[in-house]
Amino acid sequence: MPLRPVHVNIKALDAAAVGRFWAEALGWSAYSAGVTTYVGPAGGLVWPDPVVLGIDVVPVPEPRTATKNRVHLDLATTSAAHQAELVARLRDLGATPARVGQGEVPWTVLADPEGNEFCVLEPREVHRDTGPIAVVVVDCADPRAMARFWGGATDWTLHEVTDDHAVLRSAEGVGPYLEFLRTPGVKTVPDRVHLDLLPYPGDDQAAEVARLRALGATDLDLGQGDVPWTCLTDPEGHEFCVLAPS
Repeated sequence: MPLRPVHVNIKALDAAAVGRFWAEALGWSAYSAGVTTYVGPAGGLVWPDPVVLGIDVVPVPEPRTATKNRVHLDLATTSAAHQAELVARLRDLGATPARVGQGEVPWTVLADPEGNEFCVLEPREVHRDTGPIAVVVVDCADPRAMARFWGGATDWTLHEVTDDHAVLRSAEGVGPYLEFLRTPGVKTVPDRVHLDLLPYPGDDQAAEVARLRALGATDLDLGQGDVPWTCLTDPEGHEFCVLAPS
């Protein structure tokens, strides 16, 4: 059975601080049961969450070196006033303006305390029911190829595909969208942000990894050693992990 995206993985020098930022930004809670800081809806940790993609902030010793991440989050707003209020609140929390060549656009581009870019979108009807994270955006060269791979890798439904972008969302019609956006440039350094996927209960992790390799995924050695998850890259080199069923 295809895999389900369960959270966005962010690497950080100070995982606790970046986790606190994202918890405050999204109105969620930060949970630090181990070395990572997991950010999910308030009210008690439920994982995997049936609706949202949480954020798992993982401590790493290396600082960010990319001029622009190839994966970023878009945040939803409900009105122009909400957008302005959210931008101001995020600035107070430590976000800074970011220039990524966006020009004059109706959304606001910011960076979290360690420089990871994200966007605060103007209100859009399509995002009225996504929750605070509207879209996970992946820069790519070929959205159609990405749609084929990720559509086969996950249980998410393809909503739209053109030469310029492809959009998927949970087949349940809940949570954020996943968008592959045709973008100049190529991936040259490891991503600071990536998706983690999880098999469904009863499914075999090794069989799922083999299926992903057949779809075009490649094994990735980041020096992770003997861990219960498997690191792979998609056909354009974006890292992702297949977690072990709990």
